[in-house]
Amino acid sequence: MSRHDAGKPEQAAREAWLGEQARKPRRRRVVLADSTKARGKVPRTIIELEEQTSVGEKLIRDLIKTQLRSAFGLAFAVLVGMCLLPITFYLFPAIGDLEVLGIGVPWLLLGLAPFPALYAVGWVFRRQAERHERDFVNMVDR
Repeated sequence: MSRHDAGKPEQAAREAWLGEQARKPRRRRVVLADSTKARGKVPRTIIELEEQTSVGEKLIRDLIKTQLRSAFGLAFAVLVGMCLLPITFYLFPAIGDLEVLGIGVPWLLLGLAPFPALYAVGWVFRRQAERHERDFVNMVDR
């Protein structure tokens, strides 16, 4: 068998495979959504978001503002609450003399009480953030 005869079965197999691939429909890459087919079915606000128009940017900016307003409001509440404890101990020194199980009340309030309070604030923030996102999605889906 010559060198030229050895490559013919491989070439025939490759041509058969290429012919089979040519008959299959080509795969397409979908990034967000096929906006050309879905324009009639998709609400206009979703198209605004996908195309990143000025209206879509405003919707996103409003969501971010709402999330930040919630975050700063809760952070302010935590700050006020944490600052009120030392001020209370300063204004009412008798509280500083109280003890529970041999541990001073100020130490308990400053060392242990903030952790459950911060956990609760985190839980409230998560709930608010989920509600804001749910409201945003409901508004966009209309």
